[in-house]
Amino acid sequence: MRPSLTKYVITRLVIISIFITIIYGIALIVVPYNYQTYLFHIGLFISLLLIIIAIIYRGIKKITRELKLVKNYLSGVDNFNSSNPQAEFFTYEFEEINIQLIQILRKINRRDKQKRKYTAKIKLKNRQRSDMLSAIAHEFRNPISSIIGYAQTINEDENIPPNLRRKFLTKIYKNGEKIEELLSRLLLWNKFESGEYKLQISRFDIVVLIGDIKLSLEDRYKKRKIDIPKESLIVNGDRALIEIVIKNLIENALKYSKGVVTIKIEGNKISIIDRGIGISTQNIDRVTKKFFRTEKNSWDNSMGLGLAIVKQILKLHNSSLEIKSKENKGSIFSFTI
Repeated sequence: MRPSLTKYVITRLVIISIFITIIYGIALIVVPYNYQTYLFHIGLFISLLLIIIAIIYRGIKKITRELKLVKNYLSGVDNFNSSNPQAEFFTYEFEEINIQLIQILRKINRRDKQKRKYTAKIKLKNRQRSDMLSAIAHEFRNPISSIIGYAQTINEDENIPPNLRRKFLTKIYKNGEKIEELLSRLLLWNKFESGEYKLQISRFDIVVLIGDIKLSLEDRYKKRKIDIPKESLIVNGDRALIEIVIKNLIENALKYSKGVVTIKIEGNKISIIDRGIGISTQNIDRVTKKFFRTEKNSWDNSMGLGLAIVKQILKLHNSSLEIKSKENKGSIFSFTI
């Protein structure tokens, strides 16, 4: 066990006192009495004083080395080799300071790492918020501009033909529906993010649900064909959310392909198949990330949330989205329920 600083100093003083006493005694014994003059005693005193100064100087040098070791710890504890015998502290207090400094420096390093991680997260959140606001502005601009344009034309031209008026009103209605859909996606994603959404589990025929979605989308995409299965498949799940999943996947297929979109059922696996532009290898794992948008095309035409919402809904149902795709050949989006 290492001594305390007080014990160390007292021990050194006792040793010095004993050492000087011995030297002084030996000098008195060895030197004949006739030579023990005042000059002898003065010289002996000066010699002993020089010895004391040398011992004190040596002690100061040792303490200086200790302080340099403390400085080394402060400048970088990782560069200190604790196995080096020359680096060992010689008192309990310095050893305690050594240990505490190591602990403090490690805590500071951990806090710095946590601070850097937190700062990086804040920057990412701010960038995502900026991207989201930009995407919202982009997605809302077109339908709002269309609504204003058609409404202004109807308002300014009282003699507009009835057929053209009905066409413009239909355009206004459809653009209003698009804005409502965008807002619904934002609200739904916000509920997912905050953990507020609670599943409403029910038992239903998913083929009937697919048929309803087909009628809705074929009315919007009048020149397109959606091939759906005829067999029935009863499943348990949140019907409203599963409808969002299937509608998103079919609509993506309609947007990015020209041929027939096929829905296939194998057991409990539902697949949406298209023969469109496909997804590049580097993007296939990124298309389901929130706010993801490519420069070439956007697999989600609603602020980069469509497939992210699909992924989250399937996760709530203990399922996942499987994507197989080849550029210029088509894609297959599959999930089980």
